[in-house]
This record gives sequence, C-alpha cells and structure tokens, in this order.
Amino acid sequence: MMLLPDLPNLLAQAADAAEAFVARARRAVAERVAPAGRLDRRALDAEQHVAHGLAWAASYAMTLRQTATWAARLAGEGRLGEAEALPAQLLGYEYLSQLAGGLPMNQGETFRPADLDLDGAVLSPAIAALRPGATQAVRLRIVELLEAARGRPSLEAGGLDDMLEQVRDQFHAFAEEKIVPFAHGWHLRDELIPLPLIEELSALGVFGLTAPETYGGSGLGKVAMCVVSEALSRGWIGTGSLGTRSEIAAELIIAHGTDEQKRRFLPAITSGAIIPTAVFTEPEAGSDLGSLRTRAVREGDVWKVTGAKTWITHAARADLMTLLVRTDPASKDHRGLSMFLAQKPRGTGQNPFPAEGMGGGEIGVIGYRGMKEYEIAFDGFSVPHANLLGGQEGQGFSQLMATFESARIQTAARAIGVGQSALDLALDYALSRRQFGQPIAQFPRVANKLAMMAAELLGARRLTWFAAAAKDEGRRCDLEAGMAKLTAARVAWATADNAVQIHGGTGFATEQPVSRVLADARILNIFEGAGEIQAQVIARRLVEGAN
Repeated sequence: MMLLPDLPNLLAQAADAAEAFVARARRAVAERVAPAGRLDRRALDAEQHVAHGLAWAASYAMTLRQTATWAARLAGEGRLGEAEALPAQLLGYEYLSQLAGGLPMNQGETFRPADLDLDGAVLSPAIAALRPGATQAVRLRIVELLEAARGRPSLEAGGLDDMLEQVRDQFHAFAEEKIVPFAHGWHLRDELIPLPLIEELSALGVFGLTAPETYGGSGLGKVAMCVVSEALSRGWIGTGSLGTRSEIAAELIIAHGTDEQKRRFLPAITSGAIIPTAVFTEPEAGSDLGSLRTRAVREGDVWKVTGAKTWITHAARADLMTLLVRTDPASKDHRGLSMFLAQKPRGTGQNPFPAEGMGGGEIGVIGYRGMKEYEIAFDGFSVPHANLLGGQEGQGFSQLMATFESARIQTAARAIGVGQSALDLALDYALSRRQFGQPIAQFPRVANKLAMMAAELLGARRLTWFAAAAKDEGRRCDLEAGMAKLTAARVAWATADNAVQIHGGTGFATEQPVSRVLADARILNIFEGAGEIQAQVIARRLVEGAN
C-alpha cells in the first residue's frame, strides 16, 4: 500500500523523534559554546560547523512538525488524499534519514550526528515506520499526481480558508496570463518590469496587502502576503519581489512613523503611487549593519548625507528611500544609526539618479532582474528633518530589526514560488522528452528528483505559512521566520538545479526559461541574510534557549 495507514500519527512520531534529536544536539552544542551557561560569541564562531548544523537540524524538525500538524488537520476534515499524503510521507522519511546519516547544509558541507558525538541510530524506528511510504513506486506515483495537477496553484491542498484560496487562484491566474509568457524575454533583454504591469499589480492591491485599510491597504495578514508572493514569484521572481520594499517601508512607517509621516506616505505607498527602495547595505558592511559608515549631519532643518551604499534594488525608479545612516559620529556601533524617509526623483536608464548630491550606477547581475541593482554615492544629499523616521535619532537599527521577521517570511515565500516554477518546467520537459521509447519522467532518477521537489516544496510551504501565521497572531517569530528563509532558499536552489539537470544540455541554453530560474534561485540564499548568517542567528537563539 502506497498510502501509509494512520499517516498523521506517523508524521507526528517522526516530528517527536526529530525534536528529541535536536534537543540532544542543542545540549551538546551548548556545552561547547556556553560552558558556563552563558553564550561565548567567540566559541560560537569557532564552532560554526556544529552550531549551524544544529540550526539546520532544528529547521528540519520544525518543518516535520508543521507538516504533521497540517496533515492531521486535513485528515480531520477528510481531505488528506494521495496528493497530500505521498509527498508528506516521502519528506518525513528523507528528512529523518538525513538527520540520522548526514544533513547537507550546502553542496560541500554536511552535518552528521557524529560531529557532536551523537548516535543517529536513535532515529531508526521512526525512519523504519516511514520507509514503506518512500518506495520507488511511491515516487513514480507522485509524478503521476503532479502530471494530473498541471496548471493548478500547487499539488497539495493548502489548508487555506475560502478567502485566501480565492486570492491564491486570482494571482495564479494573473501570473499565468500577464507574467509567465513574457518573463523570459524581460530577463534576456535585462529590462525593467513594465510600468503598465506595475499599475495592474497596484490595482490588485499588491503594495498595500498587509497595510491597514485606514491608509488604503487591504488589511490582510502575512499568510496572504505569502500566498501572493509565491504566486507572483512562480511567474517571475522580479514581479514576486516588487512588493518587498513597499512591505518594508509601510511596516517601518506604521510601527515607528509620526502621525504626519503616516498620513503623508502610507496612502501613496499602498496605492503604488510611491515606489520605495531599501537603502541599507554598504560595500564594507554587508550583514554587519552596526559598522555602517554613511553619515548624516544636521544643518538646520535638513540633514546632509555623505557615503556609499550598494546592492540597492529598484533604486533608479524609486521615489522614496528608507535610508539607514549614522547620525552620531562618535558612535561605533548600531546605537548611532537613524532611519530616514528620503524622497528622490525617478531616474532613467541614461540618468538613474537626477538628484543633487546623489549619483551612482547599475550593477550587472546574472538573475533577479526586472528592477535592477545599483550602487549609490551620496555627497551632501539633503533630507528634511521632518523625514527622520518617528522624529527620533539613534533608533534606526532597532526600527529596522522589527521588519526582519516579515522580510524573511516574504523571502521564503518568494523562494517557494521560484522552486514551484522550476518544478513546473522540469515536469513539462520530463513528460514531453522521450528517450528509449518512453518519457524520461518514467525513469527512476528523473522521477525521484521530481518527487523530492514536490515533497520539499510542501514542507517549506508548511513552515513558511506557520511563521506567517505566528506573525499575524502577534507572536515573536524571528526563529520560525529565519528557519523558513533558510530552508526555502536551499529548496529553491536544489529544485532549480535539478530542473536544469532534467533538461540536460537543453537547460544550459540561455533561451530556456529554466536557465533563468536557476540564476534567480541563486540569490535567495544570499539576500535578506546569507544562509551562514541566518544559521548563526538561529543557532544563537537555540543555544540561549538551552540555558
């Protein structure tokens, strides 16, 4: 029997086993990096391999727990069918097996229980219980189910309410009609996303999705944001990322802006009249925001900004910069940073930054096109004092940190969309390409790739939506958001890489959309916190919680 009896219970037991293993790993890591019960940052750096292995193991365990919870809910509603159950049981078997034998943190680094003097054999009973649900016949059946579901938003039932299902279907249909047929041409020509498309997305409410209705938003939650981001990113990551900067800017202003700043900026952001961009990163700073050097000096009612920023997305076309700078020249860390809502005129390809005291140029990139990346140089650029976020100096770092949960959840959703696009392309090719008298989808090594794509996307979606639901409920979810981003980014890359492999030499041609998806997928493990930084943050939280 392909469908395991009492699957929700088996998945719950798998999650129990994974969590018990993670608890032992956490204690073992804590002994190395917090021997006196207090975290030693230098020891954590020195033990990054096992600390990051702990972060990955915990992310696996959380994925399995949310998959089990989802399966139990569907079973209770009588909706746990083959399309849901088979990928879930395959995921459970594979993730437990990796925890026991070797978990790939990336292509060249594997975390094994022996690295912490642990025995992965403790997971063997749970693995054995799921092994009959991960046979070759099961994997081939998943491919058959994928074929039957072609054109649908996803293989499995999502567990969404009626309203969010309608949102998902609406944006999936929009992407199929307005984005998918044109995305590869835009990418190859390295064009900006057409303004008429941005206007259509504005009319659909993309830029005010989660903002309060008071300011022209839709008042929906982060789960809705995930649904929309995934659907649009499945069409093209550029369109799926359009709302990111609006989400960040609106969240900053809602949480920290003055009443006047809220009235002045939020309605224009939510309507799409103002296109924001996030101006945080510097050439020598990267993820170390506390070392930012771009400075602002107050001169009466204005601040003069001087310094360099880099990797600024959609910067030329943007009207508003959420600009993080140092306003206290005596400070050497995050306590001297302030956030400004800096307005600027829209630029053109020939003159990207037509503002006094501001210049820069485009950074060519292999993927994630459509908005373009820029480096910016400020030399006495003026920002009115009235545009200091919240009217408070020295609060920029803490203000920005409050947006990281949403940004990482949204990035995870984008990654799922990119992964789903890769699966779409791989499945279409594998079903149409014939070798030795049959579609290559029927060969086990191809079918196994397709089946695992579906299984991992299912798990990443469960974890991401769980983090989003926690955010909607007002609960702290930085750990869950980080795990979702870490996991989904790797899933997107693995899925895109395997999609190219299924295409063979054809997939290496730039004319093939799968080559674009591979390039797009690569950035997901870098921005919004590189995978290594993300794992470090997760590990620190886990170890601190162990003491």
